[in-house]
Amino acid sequence: MKGVLLCWAVAGLQPLLSAALTIAEINGNRYISSYNGKTVSDVTGLVTAKSSAGIYIRSTTPDDDEATSESIYVFSSTIGRTVDVGDIINLGSAKVSEYRSSNTYMYLTELTTPSDITVVSSNNAVTPLVIGKDTLSPPTEQFTSLDEGNIYSVPNAQHNISAVNPVLKPAEYGLDFWESLTGELVTVKAPTALKIPSSYRDTWVIGDWKVTGKNDAGSLTMSAKDSNPETILIGAPLDSTKNPTTTKLGDALEDITGVVTNTYGFYTILPLTAIKIKTPSSLTPPPTSLVSSGSCNGLTVGTYNVENLAPTSAHMPKVASQIVKYLKSPDLLFIQEVQDNTGATDDGVVSANKTLATLISAIKSAGGPNYEYVTIEPVNDEDGGQPGGNIRTAYLYNPSLLSLKYPNPGSSTDANEVIVDAETGQPSLKFNPGRVDPLNAAWKATRKPLVAEWITKDGKKPFFTVNVHMTSKGGGSSVHGDVRPPINGGVAKRTQQAEITAKFISQILQADPSARVIAAGDFNEFAFVKPLTTFAEVSGLKELDEALNTPVENRYTYSYDMNAQALDHMYISPVLASSKSKFQHIHVSSWVTDSAVVSDHDPSVALFDVCGGADSIKRVHKL
Repeated sequence: MKGVLLCWAVAGLQPLLSAALTIAEINGNRYISSYNGKTVSDVTGLVTAKSSAGIYIRSTTPDDDEATSESIYVFSSTIGRTVDVGDIINLGSAKVSEYRSSNTYMYLTELTTPSDITVVSSNNAVTPLVIGKDTLSPPTEQFTSLDEGNIYSVPNAQHNISAVNPVLKPAEYGLDFWESLTGELVTVKAPTALKIPSSYRDTWVIGDWKVTGKNDAGSLTMSAKDSNPETILIGAPLDSTKNPTTTKLGDALEDITGVVTNTYGFYTILPLTAIKIKTPSSLTPPPTSLVSSGSCNGLTVGTYNVENLAPTSAHMPKVASQIVKYLKSPDLLFIQEVQDNTGATDDGVVSANKTLATLISAIKSAGGPNYEYVTIEPVNDEDGGQPGGNIRTAYLYNPSLLSLKYPNPGSSTDANEVIVDAETGQPSLKFNPGRVDPLNAAWKATRKPLVAEWITKDGKKPFFTVNVHMTSKGGGSSVHGDVRPPINGGVAKRTQQAEITAKFISQILQADPSARVIAAGDFNEFAFVKPLTTFAEVSGLKELDEALNTPVENRYTYSYDMNAQALDHMYISPVLASSKSKFQHIHVSSWVTDSAVVSDHDPSVALFDVCGGADSIKRVHKL
């Protein structure tokens, strides 16, 4: 390695380091330094920034390798008292260390226990590197070679970056790019906020470099094999000021200068001072343009995760207002995360009749219809979610337009069945409504799908619905983490749940290929990942965004980390995938400031022709 002089003490023994190393040589062109655990001497660098626990120094003798960072963090609680930004200093000795606070995070190369510190000169110019101008531009699709082209491939956790320690290819892989800049003072030009800040005021941004997946609001939507590694998290300012809490998607920010590091599982820029909003986004979420015709040929159907809704929830009136104002009071509404009457109090109460009645009353007060509801109470503490809340799925429906066909509700433990009429061959449900295989171990601590059969007042044929809220992604690992591909929390359970639900639906379509079936809700998964590709294949349904060719970048109902994404979906049977069907995501959560967020999910609204006349039945059988 350039600049390294080695002397051999005795033949057969390891070499002893005896001369100066550059910072680039210490970092190397891999994730883990080859000098990890060793003491190095005579390290010279320009102080570019200071934190409360150390300083950042840049090499005064840079190399020409884009894979090697020219800067490094010197961890010391005292060194910042004796040196200033702009000083060129020499460390007589220091130990090379790899640090992380969790075994799923990436290691950060740093120098510790520095000694014999000499200030060589002061008041030197400190110039940040402009990302995309003085550096490469961040890659836009792949994170690391160890993902084998897909961070959501199954099985997960096949490799650890720290074990393989691959050579960095910063022009090809996003994590390699950010790793090649760790410790470096950089500037992000013309940054744009991608979502509201975290509870720690950290904000995801993009700069003026090339990006992919830009949606109608200016954030980046993930898609199959592209989860936007070109984004970067802006963390806590080094001067102890506070980042604003009012940033939101699409806000134009002032240029950000700070140091690249790795904190709490993500590559992060720690800005020198708090980020500032230059031009607030003028985005306001529009209401749906889909309005019910009041008949079976124009039925509106919505889905909304109302986030732990209880009778006393502060967001109850806001949910009701959104249903009326933004969703235009759908004829049928799938809702998820309805809590029992006492909310998050684990007192054995499971009924949600008061919760749902309160919501219906609030909707009516906001100018909506006098809905009725359909649900099945879960077994106490068996369906997951907030402890004591007994969350469940439920339907709200406008009784002036539709009703359950032959109501016959099952219990929380009754397994619903598809019954096929021996004479007509038409499918119906044993229980209406009923739950899908509720005693199956796959549903442990998870909401069971709620299946119902409906008939409109003017319809000639019923339609079926399946309200879904699959297990969460809890237990997953960071997309910037050491484990590759990242752990997609709950993926095995969701795959089982998808198969169980899909097989039930397939029985309806096997009996009647022209059956109208709508499965909707919070699937807690992306349409292009195995649980839902399995669901679509086995059930015979098609994801509605896909069926209607919604632009991929505008398929989102949720913002998480750097990505706009779709966890909430609506799947439909072939007869509903027609030009008459329409679908809209209503971005009441992802487009607004933190203080205006009502639920962490965006609702969606669809418009369907569910009339089911004899002509349409014949037409489908001919296809």
